Amino acid sequence: MIVAMQETATEEQIQDVVEHLVRMGFSVHRTTGERQSILAAVGARIDFDTRNLEVLAGVEHVHRISAPYKLSGRAFRPEGSILNLGRGVRIGGDEVVVMAGPCSVESREQLFTVTELIAKAGARGLRGGAFKPRSSPYSFQGMGEEGLKLLREAGDKFNLLVISEVMEISQIPLMLPYIDIFQVGARNMQNFNLLRELGKVRKPVLLKRGIAATLEELLLSAEYIMSGGNYDVILCERGIRTFETYTRNTMDISAIPVIKKLSHLPMAADPSHGTGIRDKVPPMARASVAAGADALLIEVHHNPDKAFSDGAQSLYPEQFAKLMDELRIIAPAVGRKIA
Repeated sequence: MIVAMQETATEEQIQDVVEHLVRMGFSVHRTTGERQSILAAVGARIDFDTRNLEVLAGVEHVHRISAPYKLSGRAFRPEGSILNLGRGVRIGGDEVVVMAGPCSVESREQLFTVTELIAKAGARGLRGGAFKPRSSPYSFQGMGEEGLKLLREAGDKFNLLVISEVMEISQIPLMLPYIDIFQVGARNMQNFNLLRELGKVRKPVLLKRGIAATLEELLLSAEYIMSGGNYDVILCERGIRTFETYTRNTMDISAIPVIKKLSHLPMAADPSHGTGIRDKVPPMARASVAAGADALLIEVHHNPDKAFSDGAQSLYPEQFAKLMDELRIIAPAVGRKIA
């Protein structure tokens, strides 16, 4: 249920409504917009009369929400969410934020070489895996904490945000000093224990869609994080598994405008994992921006043929620079801009 307060509602009136909702058995999440405060009441109770709330002082109107996702739904923040990520970067506004880097941190030389090149091309974030969830136990699993230290050092040197994947609860406190954004990979989209713990931290979380997940399931996973009090969630389309085998996954571009309608949360796209093929990444990145994506995750490697992981989908630095120039042409056509 959504309770929209009047613009002139006092803090005392708002607290009175909150207390009333709590007595009814709801947990209440408050957001303050430019005009008014919105109260999202979450709970299993359905036997209530909205008129009992509408007569309270300061209440403008009350809406029952039939969708199971209350906090991640558009009704919670109809104007959309703009998240401050740090270093002057905001996501959800008019700028499309591009985060790029290698699939995994392999060495200091590799990381700093790539980071310098993506920073020159206009990236605002450095993405890289310190812990790598791999299908095979014999594949490279990442450098761990040493990789996190290198990511932080490279991000600070080139003034980039750092985003890296968290795989389990025990890694959260280890990663906190080093990263700016937690990434939850497709394999962990429904790791609800992990999502609950990320709801307790106060750093943004980028949540990737599972390979067989519906958009409602993605929004419900976001709900787990937000119900813990962390509203800084970014959703990400990274391709789903279909019967097609030519590409690594099937990049669902239509998910971007659908999520923008259903949810107030910023929506990112990862065309690298979405296709798994280097020459298919730029067209899907261009299409994602045209479809309304707020951010892009692009894998870049200075020598992808010798990459420890996902070299086939990693762009060469010159390809990434060319793509950024192309995006600067496309973005203004849809009312956006690229750094």
